[in-house]
Amino acid sequence: MGHQELPRNPAREAAVMRRRRFCSGLLATLAGPVLAAALADPALAADETPLERIRRRGSLVVGVYQDMPPFHVGGAGIDVELARALAAALGVQLSLLPFHAGENMDDDLRSVVWRGHYLGWGPADVLLHVPVEPALMAANPRVQVLAPYYRERVAIARRRDALPALDDLSMLRGRPVAVAGQSLPGWLLIGADGGALRETLQTRWPDGSAAAVALRDGLVVAAAGLQSELESTLRDDPRFAITPLPAPRAPRDGWAIGCAVRKEASDLGQALQQAMRVLQGDGSLGRFFAAAGVTWRL
Repeated sequence: MGHQELPRNPAREAAVMRRRRFCSGLLATLAGPVLAAALADPALAADETPLERIRRRGSLVVGVYQDMPPFHVGGAGIDVELARALAAALGVQLSLLPFHAGENMDDDLRSVVWRGHYLGWGPADVLLHVPVEPALMAANPRVQVLAPYYRERVAIARRRDALPALDDLSMLRGRPVAVAGQSLPGWLLIGADGGALRETLQTRWPDGSAAAVALRDGLVVAAAGLQSELESTLRDDPRFAITPLPAPRAPRDGWAIGCAVRKEASDLGQALQQAMRVLQGDGSLGRFFAAAGVTWRL
């Protein structure tokens, strides 16, 4: 459990990994009924709105990130339940469009929301799990980002017996800590405390959920990741505490995630916002998160 060597170009390595995962899952995606439904969608009539087209078609095509626990893994997760509920609120069936993340969020919005991928799949009617950030919206004028449904944040889980408190990251010096190297929590820990944590930092894990498994299995004393990843894996195990990552550069209040639709799909956007308000009000949204072991935060 020694020092994990960092790649010379983390961004490029991450991009290569994403492309490989995308190619490995491409055949299954192309063969799926979702793509067939999306490609067979009739052209939008001159007097037909996006929402009217969806209702005529009888299905809502929802883009969800592939391999993003606990929001979507293998056709199940929080975003899948949310997508099903949104489709039901519109009175149509659900068609999922799972996809692997592109180079950046701008690529995902282009491929899944407003243009479609160059390999021929997409676009979807709506993309879930989009950061509700002014800078992102300003950089992508062809989309609307709306209907926030969760507030994510960077967190750290620790063994209570080994670390009764964690007020400062310097307390992790010399202790094995698991984190996904190609992630925001990974970058924060790699640079924390002047790089003093690198010697015992394990960065080989693919995501925060895998890092939390390492903690649960006794391989490390702490694991950093997204709050949802850590909570869903450890599921209120009393041996562990989960708290915000005490790093100065970590977003203090986290960030909201919501939905993205094409800019011109105003009627669809309004319908989704109304549906989300209902799901919040009747407790459905909270139940989706609770079923995954995650505390819902709006």
